[in-house]
Amino acid sequence: MTPVRISDAIRDVAFEPRLTVEEAVDKYYAPGLVHVADGRTRDRAAFTAMVAGIRGNVVEGTVTVLDELYDGPNYAERHRYRMTTADGTVVHREVYYFATLAEDGRFQHVHESGFDVDQEPGLPQPQADRQ
Repeated sequence: MTPVRISDAIRDVAFEPRLTVEEAVDKYYAPGLVHVADGRTRDRAAFTAMVAGIRGNVVEGTVTVLDELYDGPNYAERHRYRMTTADGTVVHREVYYFATLAEDGRFQHVHESGFDVDQEPGLPQPQADRQ
């Protein structure tokens, strides 16, 4: 079993696609996938449709792993991604990703939640103008 990494999945599914959506999803996600993101549950078919929509709208994107841990079939990871969509919108989010891996190492059950990041880490926050 060679376990998968969510950063690789994001690149192959949306940011640097070299495979079809179906091939990329099959590479990283088990047939019985249950994907829960911010409280919304999707089966593999709904998840595939969601990522196909994202892929069709992404012009460019990057993902940076901040923390990653495997413990047997359990996987936890924290990453930031930045993507630019076809209309010029820039999305920058930090995501907490928790998964159980299937016996073949692909994601079986996924729970993730995230939040928007206003600017790059380590940079000073802008100060409000004072009157």
